[in-house]
Amino acid sequence: MSITNQPPLQSPATVRVAPSVVIKRKSRLTHFSIASIVTAIAFFGLTVIVSHAIIAWNLAFPYVPPLESNPFDKKQLPYEVVVFPSRSGETTVDSWYIPAVSSSSKAESKQTVILSHGYGANREESWVPMYDLAELLNELNYNVIMFDYGYASKRYNAPATWGTEEKNQLLATVDYAKERGAEKIIVWGFSMGGGTALQAALETDAINALMLDSLFLPSPDTLYTNIQQYIGLPKYPTTAIISKLLPLWTNHAFSNQPAQAVLAKQYDIPLYIMHGTADNKADVHIAEQIAGNQKLVQSQLWVVEGGQHELLFRKDPNLYMKKIAQFLSSI
Repeated sequence: MSITNQPPLQSPATVRVAPSVVIKRKSRLTHFSIASIVTAIAFFGLTVIVSHAIIAWNLAFPYVPPLESNPFDKKQLPYEVVVFPSRSGETTVDSWYIPAVSSSSKAESKQTVILSHGYGANREESWVPMYDLAELLNELNYNVIMFDYGYASKRYNAPATWGTEEKNQLLATVDYAKERGAEKIIVWGFSMGGGTALQAALETDAINALMLDSLFLPSPDTLYTNIQQYIGLPKYPTTAIISKLLPLWTNHAFSNQPAQAVLAKQYDIPLYIMHGTADNKADVHIAEQIAGNQKLVQSQLWVVEGGQHELLFRKDPNLYMKKIAQFLSSI
């Protein structure tokens, strides 16, 4: 038996990769990772901006239902349709003028109440309800003006500016009441319509008294409180981003300055402030702070235990009407 000598087994050759190739691969991986992170951050940032822009747009253009009736159909109150420009000239005010005639002298009344509706509503604001209040005022021999803020009007639609242009619309309504011969002008404001009335009273001596139901004073804090009613977002940077975005839709900067001026103001006219302890849109402490600054004996604060935002009338309609009549008689 012969033994054949075979060559020894050889191990496979080892492939060597050049160091420059390894570095290039690591560099590509690093660049891809950085690009992915940057893309993710950019996408997240864009999503945040777009979502906040949508919120800002909805705040600037809230849905408001169209008018359903009028003073005559609802309460047999004769009225006039009146249209005039805001004091700034930037917007138009659409209103109803309801004249009061004294039962004794048949003379035109020299006193007028302007009903200043809240945000997200029009001049009817049925949950208050405006027509019943207009009827009461008419019986007390007051002319009544019911008007739409720009964001509520279907004919002269304008963005909500959280008091900046609304103040000018209210001041123009006060001017119109004076043109019609009013010597006593009272603004009855609801929610943001009350906050707007306080701002307007900083700039005119023509308003003789304010009645404020569930007053809402626009500020970064109250803005955030209302956003929370619809979507849960962190306070920072939510309010900062939306405050910066709102001017894109409204052409007006959102400023905290008017709120600070109102909170520090001692008015030289009577204020009747009504607020509920269960108000989840406007903290009762704001109403208490404003009322605490007032020194006139006619100024009053009525805190309704368990009262909700703009639903104080429904809590006790008879008491509500009685207190309004008492305040009007006191001034």
